[in-house]
Amino acid sequence: MSFEGFPSAALDFYDDLEVDNTKSFWEAHKTTYQSAVLEPMKALTKELEAEFGAAKIFRPYKDVRFSKDKTPYKTHQGAFVAVAPQTGYYVEVSPRGVRTGGGCYWFEPPRLAAFRQAIDHDRFGPELERLLRSAERRGYEVGGDRLKTKPRGFDADHPRIELLKHKSLTLGRMIGFEPVIHTPALLDLVRADWRATRPVTDWIGEHAAI
Repeated sequence: MSFEGFPSAALDFYDDLEVDNTKSFWEAHKTTYQSAVLEPMKALTKELEAEFGAAKIFRPYKDVRFSKDKTPYKTHQGAFVAVAPQTGYYVEVSPRGVRTGGGCYWFEPPRLAAFRQAIDHDRFGPELERLLRSAERRGYEVGGDRLKTKPRGFDADHPRIELLKHKSLTLGRMIGFEPVIHTPALLDLVRADWRATRPVTDWIGEHAAI
């Protein structure tokens, strides 16, 4: 099956699911999820597999055991290609359209320590700064969870203190509702976005290793 884009029904499905996040709605519209969301996502990631690797397509069901929000279904469909622990490439379709990204969504404590040591390094730290500035100039947004204060062991006037506050580090771009998301040309946009985030993703994979 070749990728033909996400049909409008995919966005409509998630619009409605946000309003009626119930098992009865899901069961009544499960075939729409499968045909308009799941199958196109499988086709998209399959066509990217040769270059980036096999993707994990996330389950539509939420883990509500430790959450105050007990609604049972996710209101987006994501897929992730791992290149290192918690590090890789991401694509998502939701009521807000299509979003792409890359980087690390969570550092285990030993990897977080290695990540910060690399940022502190006189060569590796400035290299990451240059990569992030280059990505931002091209329209990608730097994200990730951050500490509100400086991490332990580093001075508040460290030249890269804002980077050192990161507990995760991602690059992302919102394609949104652009008509291209409903066409096969979306494949090339996702591929280009993943390539653009690759230098930062590779930096994390190399320097935040344990």
